[in-house]
Amino acid sequence: MIDKISWIAVYPEIVLLVMACVIALVDLGVNTPRRTVTYLLTMLTLAVVAAMQAAYAVGGEERFGFGNMIVSDQMGNWLKCFATLAVMVTLVYGRPYAAERQMMLRGGELFSLSLFALLGMFVMISGNNFLVIYMGLELLTLSSYALVALRRDHATSTEAAMKYFVLGALASGFLLYGLSMMYGATGSLDINAVFKAISSGQVKHQVLVFGLVFVVAGLAFKLGVVPFHMWIPDVYQGAPTAVTLMIGGAPKLAAFAIVIRLLVEGMLPLAPDWQQMLMVLSIGSLLIGNLAAIAQTNLKRMLAFSTISQMGFVLLGLMSGVVNGNTFSAGNAYSSSMFYVVTYVLTTLAAFGVILLLSREGFESEEISDFAGLNERSPLYAAVMAVCMFSLAGIPPMVGFYAKLSVLQALIASGSGLHLALAVFAVMMSLIGAFYYLRVIKVMYFDAPVGVSAITAPLDVRAVLSVNAALVLALGLVPGGLMELCARAVKQMLGA
Repeated sequence: MIDKISWIAVYPEIVLLVMACVIALVDLGVNTPRRTVTYLLTMLTLAVVAAMQAAYAVGGEERFGFGNMIVSDQMGNWLKCFATLAVMVTLVYGRPYAAERQMMLRGGELFSLSLFALLGMFVMISGNNFLVIYMGLELLTLSSYALVALRRDHATSTEAAMKYFVLGALASGFLLYGLSMMYGATGSLDINAVFKAISSGQVKHQVLVFGLVFVVAGLAFKLGVVPFHMWIPDVYQGAPTAVTLMIGGAPKLAAFAIVIRLLVEGMLPLAPDWQQMLMVLSIGSLLIGNLAAIAQTNLKRMLAFSTISQMGFVLLGLMSGVVNGNTFSAGNAYSSSMFYVVTYVLTTLAAFGVILLLSREGFESEEISDFAGLNERSPLYAAVMAVCMFSLAGIPPMVGFYAKLSVLQALIASGSGLHLALAVFAVMMSLIGAFYYLRVIKVMYFDAPVGVSAITAPLDVRAVLSVNAALVLALGLVPGGLMELCARAVKQMLGA
């Protein structure tokens, strides 16, 4: 018998699942390129789900359901709320793009597959059991494969989808093998039970570390960090730009959540081992991500390598939580990573929003040269893009500066000499990264424009893009509220 608390914990997921099915059926009768009915139903659904998640998060109650297989806590509910809002913004930006490419990119599938991908994220974030997390991961990735391949007659998209599918299947195999090793060693799929089994010291350390290596490899692929980054540049460039944003935005929140669920909640006693692995991954990501981005002329590909380096920063926060077996700095470290990933997604949404805005039928505005003289054509959109580039580069007063600062502060506060050296290295890599971000600003403001055609956009796109960019700036000026929210959520998670 399933108790009432179990159902309460998954009400948002139930609403999302039912409405995703309804919207997929309703869309069969919609023939207009702009999919107005589908779009409005999707927006209404996402708004209701986001409100439910926010209400759960503000309530602060922690609920376990379905035999402890799922958990509804502050951290999970806020991440699900932010993921829902990110998908809403993605679909607002992506709707005109899909409508103009109706013959190649059916708008209805964009909406329904995005909802199923979001459901997969919800299951990942709520998972308190290895199998539940894996099921959510597969729902997200299968929906993502289909989204990337929507342009069936486009060779680059098809190639990107194939690469994504093959490498994604390999990474899923790594993760599943690692989780099966953990199950074999601890005798449980329940994350809390795994934590207790590892803490007891009765399980062979070598077996645990062997399984841990495969788990970290699978998670590294989902985050897109070196050396499991091969799919990111090709998929970002090859996928339709609306789908690129769908893959590069909200799923990063879900990937962060499963790293926390598996490594922190389930395997914290093994922190000395997995922190070393995350350190190697973060160093490689910061180095290769920033250096490779300098050579790119395609803006989507440049932002792909930028993503790799940004995820390296997230890993720096995650690897500084336990020092010499002491967890005194864990809350500060993990909340800084959460703050970083949330603000990164916010900034990415606005950056890709401008790329989508400048794209038109028969023309993908994805080369850096396509942004030449944008300030003369539209000062507003040039300013939005500049705000995003400054934020990603970590230049004050944008929110990206405080995100980087919070991670560096967590590293230094740990008191470890190695962490101090890593902080210095991260700052040096950020200086290198500033070059390719500032290059985009230089092209927009100082190069001659490539065209004189007016840039038009629907009212909802202009409004959301303006609010999106304003938040990137406003959260940089007053970051305290979001930082406090992340700190409270992580504190509750660690207390549990």
